[in-house]
Amino acid sequence: MTPPRDVAVVAFAHSERDGSADGASEPEMLLPVLREALRQAGLAPGEADFTCSGSSDYLAGRPFSFTLTLDSVGAWPPIAESHVETDGAWALYEAWVKILTGRADTALVYAHGKPTAGDPADVLTRQLDPYYLAPLWPDPRALAALQARALIDAGHLEEPPAAEAHAVLPLRAGDFPAPVDGAAAVVLAAGDTARRMCERPAWIRGIDHRIEPQAPGLRDLTDSPSTRLAAERAGAFRAPVDTAELHAPCTAQETVLRRALRLDGTVTVNPSGGALAADPVMVTGLVRLGEAAARIHCGDSGRALAHATSGPCLQHNLVAVLEADPEGETR
Repeated sequence: MTPPRDVAVVAFAHSERDGSADGASEPEMLLPVLREALRQAGLAPGEADFTCSGSSDYLAGRPFSFTLTLDSVGAWPPIAESHVETDGAWALYEAWVKILTGRADTALVYAHGKPTAGDPADVLTRQLDPYYLAPLWPDPRALAALQARALIDAGHLEEPPAAEAHAVLPLRAGDFPAPVDGAAAVVLAAGDTARRMCERPAWIRGIDHRIEPQAPGLRDLTDSPSTRLAAERAGAFRAPVDTAELHAPCTAQETVLRRALRLDGTVTVNPSGGALAADPVMVTGLVRLGEAAARIHCGDSGRALAHATSGPCLQHNLVAVLEADPEGETR
């Protein structure tokens, strides 16, 4: 067996967070983002050994919508390409495995989301149990409110003032992000290839994802054992991290994640603003990985944790640990 390979994030780009991508088509959103990520890595279109994308046909409102984005990638001559029907963080996981197995040395990973094409509150109910829960049409905000109430009752969260305007009790409008259209892309590379592409690569030292029961009623909503287990398997608890990028689509969920990941006051959490700053659905998790890597690229972090989630009330969770080379080492 060949020894495990070192794999790093060497480039990251994303859409502006001001909603300026709203109304653009998926290829229009992606093209400048892909160009910037490839420019940073010094790759030409189609030059990456493997390409993997993440998105949702439900959000786009048509089947196989991801095939349209290949016009932006450049798929002729033919490329090795794959797609996951979820957040782009899981596309990064697939590309990481591809490089680990020696099937590729470089990979382009991208994600795109158009929540403005429909009503995310309705679309995301399709993630729920189709017999008992989905027919009730509980949207993500209602489910997050149930989770917040459980946290308040358990003493992990303070009850907000009664005089404040609430989006859905006990949560306020400011506890949720506004969904925006957007795209993001990262480039992964192995070993010496990564060192040639990036002065300070963000090495993926561990990555794992775990899932919990689909029905929120079967879980303790004040805890996230899947996040904790993914973090443990990724090696997050072996040494302290200085930065954490958390995919928390609601402020109450950040409380759950901080406890599950054992983040104390010494850790800088969401220096990018996190999901509350912008939530391009199906892209937000990949952005967390990219932002954590960017902190390492610029020298602001030495060991960072990135988290992505999918499903109701933190059902499915991915955790990655990224590190810079030790000072003075350029292996």
